[in-house]
Amino acid sequence: MEANLLSIVTFLPAFAALILAVFLRGEDEAAQRNAKWLAMFATTATFIVSIFVFLEFDPENTGFQMIDEAEWLLGLSYRMGVDGISILFVMLTTFMMPLVIAASWDVKTRVKEYMIAFLMLETLMLGVFMSLDLVLFYVFFEACLIPMFLIIGIWGGANRIYASFKFFLYTFFGSVLMLVAMVAMFSDAGTTCIGGCDVSLLTHNFGSETMSVMGFQIIGGMQTLMFLAFFASFAVKMPMWPVHTWLPDAHVQAPTAGSVVLAAILLKMGGYGFLRFSLPMFPVGSEVVGPLILWMSAIAIVYTSLVALVQDDMKKLIAYSSVAHMGFVTMGIFAVNQQGLDGAIFQMISHGFISGALFLCVGVVYDRMHTREIDAYGGLVNRMPVYALLFMLFTMANVGLPGTSGFVGEFLTLMAVFQVNTWVAFVATSGVILSAAYALWLYRRVVMGQLIKESLKTITDMTARERWIFAPLVVMTLLLGVYPALVLDITGPSVAALVNDYDTAIAAAEAAMQTADAQN
Repeated sequence: MEANLLSIVTFLPAFAALILAVFLRGEDEAAQRNAKWLAMFATTATFIVSIFVFLEFDPENTGFQMIDEAEWLLGLSYRMGVDGISILFVMLTTFMMPLVIAASWDVKTRVKEYMIAFLMLETLMLGVFMSLDLVLFYVFFEACLIPMFLIIGIWGGANRIYASFKFFLYTFFGSVLMLVAMVAMFSDAGTTCIGGCDVSLLTHNFGSETMSVMGFQIIGGMQTLMFLAFFASFAVKMPMWPVHTWLPDAHVQAPTAGSVVLAAILLKMGGYGFLRFSLPMFPVGSEVVGPLILWMSAIAIVYTSLVALVQDDMKKLIAYSSVAHMGFVTMGIFAVNQQGLDGAIFQMISHGFISGALFLCVGVVYDRMHTREIDAYGGLVNRMPVYALLFMLFTMANVGLPGTSGFVGEFLTLMAVFQVNTWVAFVATSGVILSAAYALWLYRRVVMGQLIKESLKTITDMTARERWIFAPLVVMTLLLGVYPALVLDITGPSVAALVNDYDTAIAAAEAAMQTADAQN
């Protein structure tokens, strides 16, 4: 049963989607209500089962655990497992999805198809975080585009078609390069397994004595090119500057629940890819391109923060904020030290709660006023005190106020980068100041001041359902802010093993180069 838990967690939402597709008929109110409750039951059950996975997980074991495997097509393998890096992303996904379904309770158009899209998306996202086979990972990774494309394209705003195609084409093009690199690696290594393989370029023991010479001879100067191919896919998914332009359009046009999933979970697949593939599989490529990525991340933090300052759409401002915060993630990852990787993972988990909550905050007022224009609001604290309080909490967390989860991730990544490149750390730190500027500017214009606009004088405060949706996000944001060990104790051993393997691989590469130079 323990070995099958991961497959149960992964495919339970898809099973519920199949039930919806086959057995639910009609578009009347009863059918819509049944679709919503079945989706809520399925996502809640998935979260409950994932808790058992979390309880069975041993943080001190740095290898993959609870492995579920079977033979797949054409000699490929179905392998699922979790380690200290992936388990938290699994929990983040299962935690957020019931809240996403609850936030979709007022949807009245094609409700069955809407719920099926989100249930299938949950299965695909979980598959990404648990796949131990490179081809299986690619299938899940690419398939995530389909339900998100439909969610934006069918239930999005007025310009939804443009945004959905832009989202699809950007992310798909980057992944094509990754597919080419996968084919090249498969032809050399003869396997796509990334965990538990005896002879493969794709193991975490890449820098061992038996692997170092063979690995670098096989890949040679192609390792950096392969790194860049994978980097193209993950950088677009994050997204990194300058391939970030699809994200604001997608956020603005997506329904509220779509924006929450996109910001809280889908963006994290890029950072997870860097951790799971780029560093352990291409250590030399990571070392070569790493300094450039650090500067790209610092530029992203400052540039997108400045762009956020001039936005007049609430969703677009928060979308640019997400790009800036993902800059801290890539900085931490390519600092390649314990603090950096711990901080990057913590930042991704924290950002999942905070950004999801901020997009829900936008959704609350959008449902009442049907506009996201900042100038359409002002003085909401006079009519919506509970909303004003929650919006303030998540605004402060987004800024990185000590005591909230937003502070811990940024602090750790900046500490890590300072050890590697002080100028990059200096530039990135200025982004913290800019984040306070655009976040507080948004809050002041939307919430503070006198209630002047006539259209706002009858607006109502948050309903009981909306408050219950925010409650778990409040708890996690504050809990991780005061007790970050809840995350760091789990990620620490696996991160330490990854850093050690990376350092060993780089040392082996340097030794091989010196030996080659001496022979020549």
